[in-house]
Amino acid sequence: MTTDTTTDTTTTRTTTSPPKVAGRQPSEQAIDAAIDSASRLLRLPTMRERYAEIAEASAREQLSYRAFLAELLLAECDDRDARRAVRRVHEAGFPRAKTLADFDFNANTAINPATINTLAGCTWVSKGQSLCLIGDSGTGKSHLLIGLGTAAAHLGHRVRYVLAAKLVNELVEAADERQLSRTIARYGRVDLLCIDELGYMELDRRGAELLFQVLTEREEQNAVAIASNDSFSGWTKTFTDPRLCAAIVDRLTFGGNIIETGTSSYRLAHARTQRAAGGAKSSRHPGAKSG
Repeated sequence: MTTDTTTDTTTTRTTTSPPKVAGRQPSEQAIDAAIDSASRLLRLPTMRERYAEIAEASAREQLSYRAFLAELLLAECDDRDARRAVRRVHEAGFPRAKTLADFDFNANTAINPATINTLAGCTWVSKGQSLCLIGDSGTGKSHLLIGLGTAAAHLGHRVRYVLAAKLVNELVEAADERQLSRTIARYGRVDLLCIDELGYMELDRRGAELLFQVLTEREEQNAVAIASNDSFSGWTKTFTDPRLCAAIVDRLTFGGNIIETGTSSYRLAHARTQRAAGGAKSSRHPGAKSG
């Protein structure tokens, strides 16, 4: 009789982490190089430029690693938002830099600062409403138009500025080249269309109809702001067809905002003040001393 004996053998495998080796801490130069390389690869310019500054501040304030990381990421987000705002302002095509903070409300008391500050919140842009700035030359219409457009761009809205005559000429050329639909669609995509100097020149029926198409495309969907040196009753000089003129006024005023900037020219008053100051200065004897 043969007896077989079977022995079960159990194999135990133990997994351990590699032992820490003294002296493996990277040098400061290696850490800086790694952060620089990774930040470039991930396109994080603010993190690359400010990580050392924020790390030092976090150490002084004894922040946790997570708090330090949050500060670093928020700095990147803030700078990215700022860069986007600058890009939107540039893409708007403003002829010069104008902000609402630069506007001198004391020079034109016809304009209510509270009303402008409310408009600067751009709720009307989000709702697709219109804004009409009506007043004589030199009363601040273009400044307010550009300033409100700049505020909208900083709040994340896509903005486009254009002179009325330039817009009409572009539409006429597009129609001649059978590109009208594409051109109107391009203007229709922006959140706020700023049309300056409306009323400075007479438009023929074709030009007025093309402008009307742009306004109709945007009605109650995307906002439009215009600046005009003439009251609505005087727009018949710009839009010679009375029915078309009435339709355009209706498009711009229905549910919109109207700001009248008055008739007193700030530029004219400023020029007179400068001339008066210069005349008074030159009238003094060169050797005279003020008492």
